[in-house]
Amino acid sequence: MLRLMRKHAKYFYVLFFVVILSFIFWGVGTVDKTGTPEFVAEVGKYKISAEDYWETYDRVYRFYREIYKDKFDEDMAKKLNLKETVLNSMIDERVLLIAAQEAGIGVSDEELQESIEHEPAFMNNGVFNKEIYVNRLRLNRMTPEAFEKIKRQELTLTKMKNLIQLSADVTDADLQSVKTSGDEKAQKMIGQAILSDVKDKAVKSYVEGLKKGIKITVNEKLIS
Repeated sequence: MLRLMRKHAKYFYVLFFVVILSFIFWGVGTVDKTGTPEFVAEVGKYKISAEDYWETYDRVYRFYREIYKDKFDEDMAKKLNLKETVLNSMIDERVLLIAAQEAGIGVSDEELQESIEHEPAFMNNGVFNKEIYVNRLRLNRMTPEAFEKIKRQELTLTKMKNLIQLSADVTDADLQSVKTSGDEKAQKMIGQAILSDVKDKAVKSYVEGLKKGIKITVNEKLIS
């Protein structure tokens, strides 16, 4: 099973990207007995609170459990370095958002509104329903303002990621394995998988380069 999960590591990285981003609250942290917020990491001027981190980790952990059922446990999570993987993904997201801000990439109010109105969870018979929108957020103990801030960040991050991926291309060497298959459908699927892998690597490489110019500190004690 461990080999299978590693084989599909790219796939899970993309899912982490989606799962984690959907529940980020910047600057909100747990409070200790002295009233001081606890932060797992600082990325430039942004902070990752202990509360945000553990909520995200729990969601990712449950995500794995839904796929692998009882086969996935704490021991397997340790073997996969799941705690570190989740934190690194959260750090990478903030690095990309910093880059987007510096590049002047943002999301207009119109783009934000359109995205929310096309969210299936907020629709009734295919049409956006404001009452459903407000009620669903209330059930998740979230205000529209908080959700819209998160959604704006998500859309900004998607824009930035897409911009980086435009520079990614598949080489002849990459496609060599596709040509060995006579099945046209299989060739197309392999080609898409290779392109997706190349794009993900381009984003990862870009983020790693950006990290060299950003001050990043991690409090490992809070995730041990």
